[in-house]
Amino acid sequence: MKRRDLIDLVLLAAIWSASFLFMRIAAPAFGPVALVEVRMAIGGLVLLPLLLFRGGLPALATHGRRIALVGILNSTAPFLLITYAMLTLTTALGSVLNATVPMWTALVAAVWLRERPRRSQWLGMAIGAAGVLVLVGDRLDFNPAGAGWTETVAIGAALAGMFLYGLSANVARQTLAGVPTLATATGSQLVAAVLLAPAAALLWPAQPPAPGAWAAAIVLGLLCTGFAYVLYFRLIDRIGAVRAANVTYLIPLFATLWGTLFLGEAVTLRLAVGGAIVLAGTALALGIAQRLPLLRRT
Repeated sequence: MKRRDLIDLVLLAAIWSASFLFMRIAAPAFGPVALVEVRMAIGGLVLLPLLLFRGGLPALATHGRRIALVGILNSTAPFLLITYAMLTLTTALGSVLNATVPMWTALVAAVWLRERPRRSQWLGMAIGAAGVLVLVGDRLDFNPAGAGWTETVAIGAALAGMFLYGLSANVARQTLAGVPTLATATGSQLVAAVLLAPAAALLWPAQPPAPGAWAAAIVLGLLCTGFAYVLYFRLIDRIGAVRAANVTYLIPLFATLWGTLFLGEAVTLRLAVGGAIVLAGTALALGIAQRLPLLRRT
């Protein structure tokens, strides 16, 4: 990997990981629905000029319905669930749960598309699931009257959002093969913003968000959604989708750093061990571990 590509990969991880920080800051002021509306609208408007420049508007018009479906599954629904979860969860925990997306993607492909995962992928999914249990095992409280019920619901919402990311990846493979990824990303953001607009208007916060919350929301849409997608597509063009997926491993590290520096969040031993297990499972599920020299068969 060239130095420029490595810099872009690290930069993308730093930006995407910061989305958990900005959600933590802005979500209490906006609420999940209004914040997601702001994020998707800004992100879509950032991507639209690039799509026009690359002549991708015809693809957006031709495949509009399918792009809209992917937009609901990949943007609207998971963004709402994850933003709701980040009202309660720390940036580090949210980012580590985000690392389970490749495992959900592989599991959906195995169950729905009847793809046969390798044994190492099944092992990776099992290890990842064990890591999630280590992460959240002491936080779960299934009594609605219990002190930990709110956090349990938040963890469930976050994992549901990650599952939808995995589902949408497989839906996109089946329905949008050959459609430019930039058209899919731009269209999904804009369509999702339009669909969510009535609910956002109804649920707009009665108390105007403070300037700091607005700044976090704008940066979330501008940097963590719009610019991050541009950077991601550039990486895919230069190094391929599989190698670009390595960003998954850097996001929890940066998110933990941002949470510690700016929100004073503590890094616990359980978080470190559980996160390491989740990342190891993800490496196997993605097939990345097999490409490491020490793990190749001789």
